[in-house]
Amino acid sequence: MTPLPFDTTVLCIGGRWQRCASGATLPLINPSDGTLLAEIARGDAADVDAAVRAAQAALDGDWGRLSATERGRLLLKMSALVLARADDLARLEALDVGKPLRQGHADALALARYLEFYGGAADKVMGETIPYSAGYTALTLREPHGVTAHIVPWNYPMQIIGRSVGAALAMGNACVLKPAEEACLSALAFVRIAHEAGLPAGALNLVTGLGEDAGAALAAHPGVRHISFTGSVQVGRLIQTAAAQNVVPVTLELGGKSPQIVFADADLDAALPFLVTAGIQNAGQTCSAASRILVERSVYPQVAARMAERYRALRVGPALDDPDVGPLISARQRDVVESYLALVRDSGLPVLAQAPVMAGAPAGGCYVAPTLVGEVPADHRLAQEEVFGPLQVLIPFESDAQALAIANGTAFGLVAGVWTRDGSRALRLARRLHCGQVFINNYGAGGGVELPFGGVKHSGHGREKGFEALYGFSVLKTVAIKHD
Repeated sequence: MTPLPFDTTVLCIGGRWQRCASGATLPLINPSDGTLLAEIARGDAADVDAAVRAAQAALDGDWGRLSATERGRLLLKMSALVLARADDLARLEALDVGKPLRQGHADALALARYLEFYGGAADKVMGETIPYSAGYTALTLREPHGVTAHIVPWNYPMQIIGRSVGAALAMGNACVLKPAEEACLSALAFVRIAHEAGLPAGALNLVTGLGEDAGAALAAHPGVRHISFTGSVQVGRLIQTAAAQNVVPVTLELGGKSPQIVFADADLDAALPFLVTAGIQNAGQTCSAASRILVERSVYPQVAARMAERYRALRVGPALDDPDVGPLISARQRDVVESYLALVRDSGLPVLAQAPVMAGAPAGGCYVAPTLVGEVPADHRLAQEEVFGPLQVLIPFESDAQALAIANGTAFGLVAGVWTRDGSRALRLARRLHCGQVFINNYGAGGGVELPFGGVKHSGHGREKGFEALYGFSVLKTVAIKHD
């Protein structure tokens, strides 16, 4: 096993690092070479119950008595510690997830920025006074839900911890964090950083384990008052069903099939880097990946050729070598993506380019050649289903109306990009696209910690990032005072 700087086989409950109740462990596999990276605790319902109780005790104790200003200062201390250890966190994320070192470093900086943003915002969430009947003063307060559950996926652990746990703590909630069993290292490191910064015991608890054990128990626990989940549509349905039994709100971010729409008048020199990078970043394992490139017919040959040229130049290999594209998270996910590549062959669709895996890449690694496919019908499975791998499809269109129909023609609605010099067209499409974010002549806006993020349709509901996340992690209370 790779030497790691801390014990990975423990949970954090009430500020104490301890073995899980069963004593069982799970293997953590290095996706770059298939070797055993570490073992983690296999927490279950008993551990989840202890974590929820510890979180409630924190709310009833030291954590619940802190002011918003004091909570903000703690988050700022956590941000400074994350920045100081960004290189170490980047390496952990690269080993664990298989992403290139540069992406791991960007994720560590994003985690620090989330904590900085929410630390600064903690004491700036205001209530209102409401003009009401004579003799009354009416006002609103924003209060924490209580114990919040955070079920975090394996593709961007640090970023998603920052945007959900950071916002929840800023509002005064006490958190139980359940990272994906495939990628736990940055979560384990982050909880240690939080306690080093002085976070009171029980304000942030960590339970590792399988989704069907620890995750299901957390979603169904009657002591949890809000659930934040990022992951698949199938599991999202289970989370929402479990939450309904306890009548608690959920924030669900469930992926997408996001289009970038390229018109003939677009600045292709500006667009091309975004068109490719937004599809292959993190080996395509990104909820907002630009997996569909819609191109106006008159420039389709030019866009296809230039994207193919970029694909052929990609470097694919082990995460610590800092390639352009690393391995997929697991052999299981590699098999899923390979099944879609088989569908490309079976459908007779033209493969415009593939980036070969670097010579010498470990045979046990979970590598897939990034693939660009052309002339894909809009109703084809490759244009409708989330692959979650480095596979992009090009779809030609003839008119604005057809582009809009294709863009809106999936079950998802997370992000879209529009590339055009026509301001009227850009704003018209932005209003008519069925999704939670639209980027005009850019894509992703560099992470956009301040920009509310979330989807519609099967991409989920609720919003993360920005002040909207703070509102989502709070309850509005109305107070009416009769004084005359």
